[in-house]
Amino acid sequence: MRIRAERDDLADVLVRASRAVGTRSPLPILQGVLCDVVGGKLTVTGTDNEVTVRTYLDVEVTEEGKTVIPAKLAAEAVRKLPPGAVTLASVDGEVEIIGSGPRFKLREMMVDDYPKISDADTTDAVSVDGTGLIKALAQVGVAASGDDARPTLTGVLFEAVDDGLRLVATDSYRLAVKDVPGVSAEGSKLVPYRALRELGRTVGAGTMQVALGEREAAFVTDHGRLTVRVIDSTFPNYRQLLPEGHANRLTLDKGALLEAVGRAALVAEDHIPVRLAMHSGGVELSVIRQEVGEATELLEGEYIGEDMTIAFNTRYLTDGVNAVNDEAVVIETSDPLKPGLLHGADENDFRYLLMPVRL
Repeated sequence: MRIRAERDDLADVLVRASRAVGTRSPLPILQGVLCDVVGGKLTVTGTDNEVTVRTYLDVEVTEEGKTVIPAKLAAEAVRKLPPGAVTLASVDGEVEIIGSGPRFKLREMMVDDYPKISDADTTDAVSVDGTGLIKALAQVGVAASGDDARPTLTGVLFEAVDDGLRLVATDSYRLAVKDVPGVSAEGSKLVPYRALRELGRTVGAGTMQVALGEREAAFVTDHGRLTVRVIDSTFPNYRQLLPEGHANRLTLDKGALLEAVGRAALVAEDHIPVRLAMHSGGVELSVIRQEVGEATELLEGEYIGEDMTIAFNTRYLTDGVNAVNDEAVVIETSDPLKPGLLHGADENDFRYLLMPVRL
């Protein structure tokens, strides 16, 4: 195999495919990426046997063929070469990476040891705005769990609703729901969020084809494809958690609220909540940490309801406010011991439900 391509283009496809390569895989071959050259096109594949990323690049081909090269090392080697054309060639068990002067020789890995990976069926794929989907996933993804011991909660539920697609995630402390109208989805599938958060950095934005199969979900653009094994589990019945309405409604400037919670977090730790004492005219935020001290701040806002105090985990509250795509944030509550609901003042398609901390 021997090809020639521009440094930046070659580094890009290697880096994007490498994002699927596991750092702790017991199989050494999975530390590499498969480079396959056919008909003027280089296809680079990286996988950890759960998530697979394929990227494509049109190249100048001297000799077709396949090779497996160390993923991170090859990507970094190409990236650090001088600007200009780069030659990538497999010769006698070694892979040469040659730039304008510098030259690397890397030990070639066994092509026959690389897992045989077939592309997921995209016959019934639906077309979506990739940029919009990536932003929507980032909104709900803050509520997905990172605890692999609870795999069901590490995923994002893709669910068909009457007017489009609904995305849902929860770690049992908070719940995020985002509606994406105009997407003709069918059924529901649970997709690992650790793969979904790589979409923008691997296959890119633009028009995206999404196929939710029985075993795999595939996301395909002109830049490549990401395939991930779906989670075979039943997602919690989130609908029963969404309240029909709240008696109390607080509206605040998003930026001011984020800054105030950030200041409160200087005193708090993960287990110290921020208290929100809501009253006509706004809210008083306070944090009390016995061995350190306290922080208190008044924020002006619009409040409708009875005076009440509710407390939230500072990080969870910050995540929810950050996820709102609006200049004004609404916090709806009914009781200090019942979940609060966050959303934008003019944003009707995103909801963030947050469990309070008992004082």
